[in-house]
Amino acid sequence: MTKKLEPPSKADIALLPPFTGLTLEQIIVPSTQAEFVAAAADLSRCRYVGFDTESKPCFRPGQISDGPHVIQLTTLKRAYIFQLQHDTCHALVAQLLQLPTLVKVGFGLKSDRGHLLRKLAIKPRALLDLNLLFRAEGYRKEIGVKAAIAVVLKQRFQKSKHVSTSNWALPELKSNQLLYAANDAYAALKVLEAMNKTDSQLPILDQEPEASA
Repeated sequence: MTKKLEPPSKADIALLPPFTGLTLEQIIVPSTQAEFVAAAADLSRCRYVGFDTESKPCFRPGQISDGPHVIQLTTLKRAYIFQLQHDTCHALVAQLLQLPTLVKVGFGLKSDRGHLLRKLAIKPRALLDLNLLFRAEGYRKEIGVKAAIAVVLKQRFQKSKHVSTSNWALPELKSNQLLYAANDAYAALKVLEAMNKTDSQLPILDQEPEASA
């Protein structure tokens, strides 16, 4: 029987050294067709990429979000921040999210799947929700990126609620938004790298190619 584990407390995490994330120089925000194509080419060469989405928050009762407004995909060297206000990027982003050979790694991806189905009319494939991996390791609750970084890397990952609830539909994102979005996805990829698992040990969803008609 798998031993039940508890994530570290906030107090314990606060004592750890800080996590070193990507810098602004490593973050790319494509805006032209050529830049979208170059980003897709770089990402599609990877087996695993960090993945997350951001949406402008809803503050009024009954208000329905039209997000996600941002999709972030990261390698171990750089992050690509796709702003979905650019309709011209939708096809390439959809292609990447449906690519069965490209594993999209993140935390709590169930809600992202529903939002992307509504926004882009696609079902993302080859998703790896690290919460499932930690559950198999013995953690009873969803662990999240902050606790995962503490457990696996023995580092402190900082997240700003002020930034997380900011306006992700802005035409030009602010520097703190870019850093937040990029490193949320990048941190998941770093956790996976440190866990040193093989493909067969990972609960990757929908990675098999679809059968031809």
